[in-house]
Amino acid sequence: MSEIFYEFKEIKTDGDLSSKINVEIILHFLSKAEELQLPILYETKINLSKSSSSNTDQEVINELRRIFNKVDSSLSLVKGKIREIYLSYSS
Repeated sequence: MSEIFYEFKEIKTDGDLSSKINVEIILHFLSKAEELQLPILYETKINLSKSSSSNTDQEVINELRRIFNKVDSSLSLVKGKIREIYLSYSS
């Protein structure tokens, strides 16, 4: 359980004609609680505004990888969705 899954989701705003794009980065990771032996899915979100020509997504991922490496080098960022897999497994 050393993988942290991430996905990008563009946030649509009606009537916004600016060149800024609002992006939500969603991080998911699994962990086990002491008293329960079932995995628990945790989720956190980061909201960003970027210009349409910037590569902010990759910059954020690179920064997250750098931070995770400092905390625990066994943590890895994986692009993909785990929410649907977790929900089907836990049902």
